[in-house]
Amino acid sequence: MNRLVIVGGGAAGMAAAVFASDAGMQVDLFEKNEKLGKKLFITGKGRCNFTNACTPEEFLENVISSRKFMYSSIYGFTPADTMAFFEGLGLKTKVERGRRAFPDSDHSSDVIKALEKRLRKNGVRVHLNTEISSFDDLAEKAELSPDTPVVIACGGLSYPSTGSTGDGYRFAGELGMKVTDTRPALVPLETKEDFIPKLQGLSLKNCTLTVKKGKKELYHAFGEMMFTHFGISGPLGLTASSVVGKELEKGELTAYLDFKPALDAEALEKRLVREFDMYKNRQFKNALSALFPAKLVPVIVECASIDADCPVNAVTRAMRQDFVSLIKAFPFTITGLRSFAEAVITQGGIKVSEVNPKTMESKARENIYFIGEELDVDALTGGYNLQIAWSTAYAAVQAVLEKERKNGISDCD
Repeated sequence: MNRLVIVGGGAAGMAAAVFASDAGMQVDLFEKNEKLGKKLFITGKGRCNFTNACTPEEFLENVISSRKFMYSSIYGFTPADTMAFFEGLGLKTKVERGRRAFPDSDHSSDVIKALEKRLRKNGVRVHLNTEISSFDDLAEKAELSPDTPVVIACGGLSYPSTGSTGDGYRFAGELGMKVTDTRPALVPLETKEDFIPKLQGLSLKNCTLTVKKGKKELYHAFGEMMFTHFGISGPLGLTASSVVGKELEKGELTAYLDFKPALDAEALEKRLVREFDMYKNRQFKNALSALFPAKLVPVIVECASIDADCPVNAVTRAMRQDFVSLIKAFPFTITGLRSFAEAVITQGGIKVSEVNPKTMESKARENIYFIGEELDVDALTGGYNLQIAWSTAYAAVQAVLEKERKNGISDCD
């Protein structure tokens, strides 16, 4: 029976073990933690958004780094294939807003259990609590023969408490492969202004976030976000971090929030006129409760050019238009990214030019394959990053099987 050795028991490693053992290979899976899928367990806030029910073309539109590298593997194992794969493992699934796919139970543990059940059924040898420090260490612990294929699936640097400590980069370094600069991605953003912590806990469901470097627009999107004691988070904040992370390394960026994106400036001014007419005897600071969440009112009053105690019947048209401009482009400063401990994924990693995009095989050494997050490939939130894990795992295993066939080993029994 032909054999495959896998280092790393996360999403990509477990999937590769299933694909290979389903094809009849004898698989040894090495994991340094006490259990498999430790990071997978906490993804999607414990619900595991395991893919996005989109087309390959739509998937590629959501890839941030090394989009072209993913062309072959995403068409080889599509999001639809992922849905069918997990349903074939007995996992009931559902698709929610934004076509995000989850286990029907809303429990990430069920995704892990489905994979583990197939691994047990197929006789995969799982070696837990077994850290592999180098290729020499692997050769000894796995009793490798020179032609045994090895898949490295150690993950990146995000959530280091789950064991993601960049081990794959060390393996790549042993082969002389280049690793690009890494940074946290899909991570909350830190801000400068003192008024941001005053908004801690406030969630905005319908707003637009724009991030600029000087006059150049780097990011612009509509959606949900949340203020924290250090800055911003939520879908808009996390997504922005992946887009602007590189630029943030060069210095601060200016951000703008449109609190009323459904209204243009003219319509918003008319709305203000109606509100001020209704509360014409009130002070400015007490006439905004219908326009903004209670927590936001004192902050936006503080930032406005209108005196807080000014009666609204004394607000001039020019003052009102200035206030409209503030509502449509509320400015603040982004100073940096939070740490890897809070990051969903890693941006950067093994340079994709060092890896065959069709097979995931290292160009530096035959029979060594790199898959998943340790590659310099990342995507937006919504199930796309786990799809990278499934697709690259499938590509690697298919390449191993094809090589076995070419070597005349067609019977895996």
